[in-house]
Order: sequence, then structure tokens, then C-alpha cells
Amino acid sequence: MAGLTLDAGVLIAAERDDRQFWAFWRLAMEHKLVPVVPAAALAQAWRGPPSARLAQLLEACEIEPLDEALAKGAGELCARSRIRDIIDASVVVTARRRGSDILTTDTEDLTKLVSVRSRTCIIDMRKATTR
Repeated sequence: MAGLTLDAGVLIAAERDDRQFWAFWRLAMEHKLVPVVPAAALAQAWRGPPSARLAQLLEACEIEPLDEALAKGAGELCARSRIRDIIDASVVVTARRRGSDILTTDTEDLTKLVSVRSRTCIIDMRKATTR
């Protein structure tokens, strides 16, 4: 795995102390990965204090800012895929930029977005096993 991009659903799972998420997290840390969180996904998941688990997780992540290039890329991807979710599109564009896989709890829109000229792998946290 080249890298790992986290979507908002995964951040919410972390905050809810989801066992499957934390198993993936341990595996990522064992492989010395620095997960990336697109700023738009963080905005969708963050609800302010008390978010101790999420805040702790974010300390080990790199936050990808929503700059002009990412915003345009996400908008163009939405247009090509006919998906309206710019948050998911920003996750896909971030993963493409970095050559990373995406960890998610909901593959439906991400699969459609990735199918538009991408080699990004989507890992469904709910269906995969970490053993």
C-alpha cells in the first residue's frame, strides 16, 4: 500500500471507537504510514470538543488543505462522474495526487468517482479483515 487517505465516515468511526477502524489504524501505524485526511472530509466529520479520539488520530495524520487545485479537481470529477458529493470527490482527488488507497465505511459514491480514470483502491472497512 503506497499510502492511505481517510474519508469522513472513517473519521466518524474512529470517534465512535469502532473496533474495525482501530484495527486498521494499528496496521497502518505498524507499516509506518502517515494517513492523509482531506480538509473537506475533516470538516464533514468534526463536531468540536469533546472529540478526544479524533483529535488524537489527527495528530498522526497529514491534513490535505482544500486549495484551488484540489477544489477544481473535485468539481471536475463531480461533473465527469455525475456525483454531487464534493467531499467524496476531494477524497478521491487527494488519493490520486498521492497515489494512495482510500479507507472508507461507504463505497457507493467513491466507487463511481474512482471509476472515472483512476487506479485508486477503495478499502471498505466494514467488509475487509485485518488479520
